[in-house]
Amino acid sequence: MDRKIIAQLRKIVGPVNVLTTDEDRRCYSYDGTTLEYMPEAIVLPGSSAEISQIMCLAAEVPFTVVPRGAGSGMTGGSLPLKGGLVMALGRLNHILEIDQENQVAIVEPGVITGDLQREVRRYGLFYPPDPASANFCTMGGNIAECSGGPSAVKYGVTRDYVKGLEVVLADGRVIHTGVRTDKGVVGYDLTRLFVGSEGTLGVISKIIISLRPLPEAKKTFLVQLGSITQAAALVAKILAVFSPCTLEFMDHTAITIVADKIPFSLKPNTRALLLIELDGTKEAVAAEGDNLVKFLAAKPGVMAVRQGQNAAEVDALWIARKQISPAAFKLKPHKLSEDIVVPRTKIPVIVAFAETMAAELDLLIFTFGHAGDGNIHVNIMLDKNEAQELANGTIAKERLFEKVIALGGTLSGEHGIGCTKRAYLGLEIDANTMAVMRMLKAAFDPQNILNPDKIFP
Repeated sequence: MDRKIIAQLRKIVGPVNVLTTDEDRRCYSYDGTTLEYMPEAIVLPGSSAEISQIMCLAAEVPFTVVPRGAGSGMTGGSLPLKGGLVMALGRLNHILEIDQENQVAIVEPGVITGDLQREVRRYGLFYPPDPASANFCTMGGNIAECSGGPSAVKYGVTRDYVKGLEVVLADGRVIHTGVRTDKGVVGYDLTRLFVGSEGTLGVISKIIISLRPLPEAKKTFLVQLGSITQAAALVAKILAVFSPCTLEFMDHTAITIVADKIPFSLKPNTRALLLIELDGTKEAVAAEGDNLVKFLAAKPGVMAVRQGQNAAEVDALWIARKQISPAAFKLKPHKLSEDIVVPRTKIPVIVAFAETMAAELDLLIFTFGHAGDGNIHVNIMLDKNEAQELANGTIAKERLFEKVIALGGTLSGEHGIGCTKRAYLGLEIDANTMAVMRMLKAAFDPQNILNPDKIFP
């Protein structure tokens, strides 16, 4: 990047907040995909005014700007594919307001999601979206990708809690969207437009979110089953009767790689697990928990139902669940991690399809995820240095996506499109709809300087 541009950036944010060494640039060159693209420089703004000045400079020169949270994304959304400037928003990490009576909070984009969740608990409130990376991912990144998590089955995803935004546009203008009230229909709903836009339309600098009352009680159950198909089929049956706040699924391979973290001994022929949580008042949770145990005892394939008896056991169960993705690298050095969604009744079909495809292509493929809302994480494990494995992995990914669309599903539930799925967007989005999306991108960012080469083929 030109020295004059670097000098101007240093005037805007201060010398220590512009990083240009090889070591610093490498730290911002990758994300959860393990793909790497080196930026030319990194800027660390400390206010929306500084973001505005940076974007004015970028539009004038011009040069590309890639907004970045914690870099935990799984589809390459924060990768600087064309070099340029990475705008890392970690300095904007303040919880500006918690309005307990109106159940609203205002936060900056660099706030760690888990930190927000812990802070609002002190007020008897909770923020339901809970991605597996909650202890290090940021609110801005969650909004850019419309993150979900296990609680989505009952409480919805990030977009259901974003009431309003402050956004800096590609030309430096600052706009405000939405409201902090429960109702508001003044003008277009621009808030929803920015949620899930992956930093391609603007840089989020302030967030208004809604909160919920903290449930009084919670019970957690681990269900052992002897068949993946029976476990997948059981999901829809549970949801027809109960309202769990989480309903997670793990196949045999997923169980194997985190077995040492599970606090209960498992029966030798366990082939799948369901992790189920109920929340609400003490009386309601106690009654629903008893009914759930009785309900499960009569279902085919259920071998055991264990309840977490204390916080340590429950925490251990969730540690095991959240360790599945990183532990997958015990199996192979690389993976294609897909977060497809199908109607809940189609979960057995897609799980069986993944098993059949693995056998046909001689690949290791395993599944786990948020079965309660049909969001299954399909992990295609491979060694990219093995040409045939890599080729078969690409074939498996395309076949998986085609099957998902045929079942009435969607290519991504919470990871977004980024650069790793953009080639497949046409499987789901028709030509006219995609043209409208491109028109929106061009209207907000006519020079294509904000996070270019993302989402669209």
